[in-house]
Amino acid sequence: MSRSVRQNAPETAQDALFLPSFCDIRLVFAVVVIAELMAFVLVLANGRANPWTDLGLVSLFVQWIALTSAAALCLARPLLLKISNTGVVLGSYLLLLLVTVSISELAWRVGGLAHDPGGAGHVEFLFRNTAISAIVSGLVLRYLFVQHQWRRQVQAEAEARVQALQARIRPHFLFNSMNSIASLTGSDPQRAELAVQDLSDLFRVTLRDATERIPLDEEIEIARRYLRMEALRLGDRLRVEWDIERLPRKRLVPSLILQPLLENAVYHGVEALPQGGQIHIHGAAEGRRIVISIRNPRATGRLASQREGNHMALENIRLRLKLAFGEQAGVALRELDDAFETTLYFPREKAA
Repeated sequence: MSRSVRQNAPETAQDALFLPSFCDIRLVFAVVVIAELMAFVLVLANGRANPWTDLGLVSLFVQWIALTSAAALCLARPLLLKISNTGVVLGSYLLLLLVTVSISELAWRVGGLAHDPGGAGHVEFLFRNTAISAIVSGLVLRYLFVQHQWRRQVQAEAEARVQALQARIRPHFLFNSMNSIASLTGSDPQRAELAVQDLSDLFRVTLRDATERIPLDEEIEIARRYLRMEALRLGDRLRVEWDIERLPRKRLVPSLILQPLLENAVYHGVEALPQGGQIHIHGAAEGRRIVISIRNPRATGRLASQREGNHMALENIRLRLKLAFGEQAGVALRELDDAFETTLYFPREKAA
């Protein structure tokens, strides 16, 4: 088996920092939208008879502060990565207040507010803007910190669950595989040797780091090795059809996203039927995402009730795909008349 590619081993400074990257154009767009909503709130709270006359100036002023703050946090990110989250909170909070005071002073001097006899005084103008910025910045930083803690907690839970999944090779699979190897030792030594290699590679996968990413091509090879092991026991009852010629093989994916689904397909489908059945694996790039579907025969009635599972593998894979690729990835299930189909989907290209 080829050497796996490690995507995220120990936690990096990027992962530990609770502040998102304000250099990302999507986040900048979100800042613009939120700033404009805040401008609307300030105009409506002003209490004037026709508040919309001030909307243009207020929007311009708020957008100056918002975009300058985003730029400052973007430029300061390399320095923030070197300190603790407590220091990041304090440093970013002071930086946002400094930006607000600077933009407010600039607006006071350049915008002609100093010569407006009906306007607020200089100190009052600076104090009001700084107070609003202090409250809003505190709420935003608190929200980002809580969201970061929640995301880390979910990730830790997912890693713990996948570790349990990796350690949970069904005992019957191990015993049956060893019996199959023993029976082949005398009659077909070469096939027995290949089976030992396949089994050792499957166990080597369970010892990997749960956060490891591997090429999709290697994940497919793991699935092939598993099916070869099951074919030793099931013989002609297990038939497999691969339709993956249009599948991009270099995409990095979480390890063990196919083998548990194939294990379910064998255990709940092919093995449960006296005549066995065929597992069909289809994979292709469809637009901007990769789709892999596994279809297997479905046992019904008494045979199905004897092999009900707890969907642990499906939930683990769904959670790991979501953590790896966000909302663009997931697992879809479909029950047909005499078959069951599980579909994985995730983005084709790495996110910018």
